[in-house]
Amino acid sequence: MNWRDLSQEELDAAYNQATYAPNMAEVIARLSDKSREARKLLGNPQTHIYGGQTIESLDLYSSNKTQSPIVVFIHGGSWQAGTAEDNAFPARTLVNSGCHFVVPDFSPVGDFDGDIHGMVIQLKQAISWVHQEAQTFGGDPNNIFLCGFSSGAHLAGVLLTQNWTDMGLPCYPFRGAMLCSGMYELTPVSHSFRREFVNLDENNIPELSPLVNLENIHCPLVVAYGTKESPEFIRQGDDFIHALRKNGKAVSKVVAQGLNHFEIIESLESSESVLSEALLTLVANQRV
Repeated sequence: MNWRDLSQEELDAAYNQATYAPNMAEVIARLSDKSREARKLLGNPQTHIYGGQTIESLDLYSSNKTQSPIVVFIHGGSWQAGTAEDNAFPARTLVNSGCHFVVPDFSPVGDFDGDIHGMVIQLKQAISWVHQEAQTFGGDPNNIFLCGFSSGAHLAGVLLTQNWTDMGLPCYPFRGAMLCSGMYELTPVSHSFRREFVNLDENNIPELSPLVNLENIHCPLVVAYGTKESPEFIRQGDDFIHALRKNGKAVSKVVAQGLNHFEIIESLESSESVLSEALLTLVANQRV
């Protein structure tokens, strides 16, 4: 269904995860607990400063191997919430598979008066730090992979369309990316209740919509969602996949049966989940 055919109430509900994931609070609490458990098993991460603000730091869970691939995880939270501390739950899966796992902290969109560009700038600084410092912690700067969830998948998608030479990096620093349960075209979002805390208009929507900047994406993608997501998040995923394929981009589709918006990302805690297998396969196949 075209999003324009939805009533305002239906559109707002389609961008409100609590409507389609009644166990949202329960799963988020589990993710925090599993993140705490990961730190107990792996040890506390190295925390590094990537910028000048207090929040501009990142947590590094090291594989203790040299020249290892690096997976940078961009957490979700409706551009408003989430911390690196509470998003360590995938660390065991990635570290035990020989990857370094990095989770940046970054400011909520409210700190930028609703302007998502501020978050993108911070994350570009974090990625720049990872690339420039990779060899100091045994990482391979030529094997950086992005993984984003929900609003973090949107931000990761925007990062994939950026020019990186202004950060002193190669033109394109990524080997691959997995985007899970994201938004890739922001026009419908701008008509939903999210407009109350995110400033979106005809001037910034094109730049912030990965779907309309496909020519700037130059690495293989995995695009994933659960079958119990809201209809808009499923449509967003399918439309993005269709557009990528139409434009000759390498993309794999992953659909997690029976999982809602929060349960699918929780599955990264297990190395045997369909999501983890897709991410680990991407890293194995694309690393150089």
